[in-house]
Amino acid sequence: MRPAWIRLSQNTHILYLIFCVCHYTQAITIQVPRSPITAPVEGSALFSVDITSTGTPAIRWMFSSVSKQQSIAAWILGGAANITKMYEGRVQTHPNGSLTITDLRLRDSGYYTITVTEPSGNSKDVCMVLSVYEVLYEDIQYFIVFIIVLGTLAAFLMLCMWLLNRLHNFIKAWRQQRCLPEHNETELQPL
Repeated sequence: MRPAWIRLSQNTHILYLIFCVCHYTQAITIQVPRSPITAPVEGSALFSVDITSTGTPAIRWMFSSVSKQQSIAAWILGGAANITKMYEGRVQTHPNGSLTITDLRLRDSGYYTITVTEPSGNSKDVCMVLSVYEVLYEDIQYFIVFIIVLGTLAAFLMLCMWLLNRLHNFIKAWRQQRCLPEHNETELQPL
């Protein structure tokens, strides 16, 4: 019969072995923000991820919408990214697996899926939603600024006209006063 501490030690080893097997079969964790990403047209969107894995994983970003599904970029973490032609010049990859898309268009709204694959073949996917909106108030803002500038210009012109009118009346009165004789002849004649 073995002592109790040896049996406990064997149970501990079995639990550790089960933990290791579970850990290595699900060794990939991807943490992403919970809320959907929203950005304006011509803006940029950052798909921030925090990846934990064993080994150096391969990263692949895909775009899905109602009408299409296509690859955006693929790379091995720490290496150079292979970006598809449609996204060249608009996509920036980050060393931690995150992705930034610039010069957004309305058609960029949809689902963005990151697939992380370990060298052992284990992989995990996480999906994020991007909603691109058009800024409608910019036109109204420009219109309001235009109206304010126009109103200010009109007020300035009206002030200038008023000042010029006052100056004109002053000069007219001064000229009339200068042209009048000093003594009126009718005043000098005796009655």
